[in-house]
Amino acid sequence: MELLDNWTKIKILFRESFWSSFHYAIATVNEYGEPHVTPIGSLMLGKPGHGYYFEEFPEKLPRYLSSNNHVCVMAVNSGRWFWITSLFRGQFSSPPAVRLHGTVGQLREATQTEINFWQNRVKRLRLSKGHSLMWANMKMVRDINFNRFEPVNMGEMTRNSWNR
Repeated sequence: MELLDNWTKIKILFRESFWSSFHYAIATVNEYGEPHVTPIGSLMLGKPGHGYYFEEFPEKLPRYLSSNNHVCVMAVNSGRWFWITSLFRGQFSSPPAVRLHGTVGQLREATQTEINFWQNRVKRLRLSKGHSLMWANMKMVRDINFNRFEPVNMGEMTRNSWNR
């Protein structure tokens, strides 16, 4: 399946995933070849095949990326109503989950546009104490270039979810 042909659907799924769980799972490999998963809530998708995330809190992720910059990012729409209605219908109205595979670039300073985009995403929570502690001063990002995607298959429930 073609990444670019499905990019709009992927972006919608990532948006729904963020609002249902506030994070995505980024998988890397540690120095022993073991998988390591990091929750990242600040990943944003832009032009087809490209995304970036703010790297403020991960401790091990940057170390693992220094020796192997390949990642797999999984987004799941965890919305309760989405799942309940899909289960009763026997079909998902949109894809429930997806994996994106790509490579991560070097840490760099975020542009003002990227900071503004992030702040707009979390503006509903700007009056919370958590916003000021976690999200108010995000400044450093890493780009991700995605080269393929992998749908999460759930049999008949996901049969017609993606453009082929």
